[in-house]
Amino acid sequence: ADQYRVIKRPLISNAIGKGAAKVTHGNLIMMTSAMPGEGKSFTSINLAMSIASELDHTVMLVDADVARPSLLKKLGLGDAPGLLDLLEGKAEMSDVLMRTNISKLTILPSGRPHPRSTELLASDAMRQLLSDMASRYSDRIIIFDSPPLLLTTESRVLASQMGQVVLVVHAGKTLRADVQHALSTIEMCPVRMLLLNKARTNAQGAYGYGYGYGYGYGYGYGDSYGYGETPKP
Repeated sequence: ADQYRVIKRPLISNAIGKGAAKVTHGNLIMMTSAMPGEGKSFTSINLAMSIASELDHTVMLVDADVARPSLLKKLGLGDAPGLLDLLEGKAEMSDVLMRTNISKLTILPSGRPHPRSTELLASDAMRQLLSDMASRYSDRIIIFDSPPLLLTTESRVLASQMGQVVLVVHAGKTLRADVQHALSTIEMCPVRMLLLNKARTNAQGAYGYGYGYGYGYGYGYGDSYGYGETPKP
């Protein structure tokens, strides 16, 4: 919980316009990874819950990994209509947004399976929906659990519409070349951050109780900002 408090702070600052630079659609935050199994969905859920504990912010958590949705299963919930139904015009936001027992957290499921789900995610309808969400819910931080960057193309299209992108990196497992390749696919994104998942330390009494998350972040303007160096995979 303490480490998520540290991780969320720059994300919230960018979302509300108090970061190092003004970020368009800063309240749209995409969680992704280079490859599957790096912990992006786990991180999305816990980050959303941490931000929802803030006094001044509400959170919408969106399952945008339409090919392999997992948020509802991880939360012990059954399948429900959601994002894909919105994109098909078969539902309204008020019909598919799920409330939780955390008052400031709502969930938008991926929706019913669709044979052209990847095309829907990369469609003009999706771009319009994201624009509407960013403006209509300007007081809300919206977190997207998105597909891995190196397996699909729709996540790259999504990234181009986001204000912030967080790339989850599995410490000691993810190849440096994969991280570099993944970052190269989202070079046009204004804010790109790295979150080092499952980092371990042998130091006695070290911050994070022997496990946790490294973090670093950079702005897409040729400059980098952060606390020390950006963590290296």
